[in-house]
Amino acid sequence: MVKIRLQRVGAKKAPFYHIVVADSRRARDGKIIEQIGTYNPMTEPSTIQLDKEKVATWIKNGAKPTDTVKALIEKAN
Repeated sequence: MVKIRLQRVGAKKAPFYHIVVADSRRARDGKIIEQIGTYNPMTEPSTIQLDKEKVATWIKNGAKPTDTVKALIEKAN
C-alpha cells in the first residue's frame, strides 16, 4: 500500500520533515517514491510547503495520507 507520510531529516532536537510518497512496508526514513513537500515545525508559525497538484494526483491514484499528513494538508489549504 502506498502512503503519503513524513520522513524526518532534521538534526537531534531540531526536527524537519519531508512529506513523501512511500510504500507502507518501508522504514520511516527509507526509500521513497517521490517527495511532494516539506514541513518545518521549528519556525513560528510552522512552515508547510506542498505541491498541491502532486498531492491531489497521488490521492486520486490511491495513496492514503497518514493522520498527521492529512492534518497538514488541511492546514496548508
